[in-house]
Amino acid sequence: MDFFIQKNDFMTTDFSPLPKFYAEIHKATIDNGFTMASDLATGSLLRTLAGNKPKGKFLELGTGTGMSTAWILEGMDRNSSLISIDFDEQFLSIASAFLGEDPRLNLELIDGEKWVKSNRGKSFDYIFADTWHGKYLLLDEVLEMLTIGGLYIVDDMLPQDNWPDGHAEKAEKFVEKLDSMPNLNLTKLNWSTGIIIATRKY
Repeated sequence: MDFFIQKNDFMTTDFSPLPKFYAEIHKATIDNGFTMASDLATGSLLRTLAGNKPKGKFLELGTGTGMSTAWILEGMDRNSSLISIDFDEQFLSIASAFLGEDPRLNLELIDGEKWVKSNRGKSFDYIFADTWHGKYLLLDEVLEMLTIGGLYIVDDMLPQDNWPDGHAEKAEKFVEKLDSMPNLNLTKLNWSTGIIIATRKY
């Protein structure tokens, strides 16, 4: 996809220090066959951006095993809160086992569509959409939850080996829709797996 800016040569591959429990979550992720986790570069960016929202309300759509959740928590201050949802009990249980004691975190086992439709009145300063809902499905509804100045983040926007047939076209249409929204400022990065960062203007 040619709508991403070019990669810079100065980018480093050192993303240390890793979040608490990251190594353990990573091992459990591999052992349980979960292949959709965000990479280190995305995680590092999520942590950095989380630090820009003190006392923030955070939302993660698609917990998986909690690898990206760990990065977000690492960047949040102690007065912030994170809701992270997933429909897969096996994978969500891994996140719960290692991160569930964090009082800032609320993990919810629920279908994405059901959660979004049941929580449309809530607002968030930071949304990481890492599943279909809030990205390819119910995008308008999720963006309505984003506060003015809030961050909306997605990854996996460059072609991936695990994309099914026809997914590239879905991704292009998704980006075209984001581009058409006048209330968003967005940047598309040819970095990591392809990241888009948007902020809400009004």
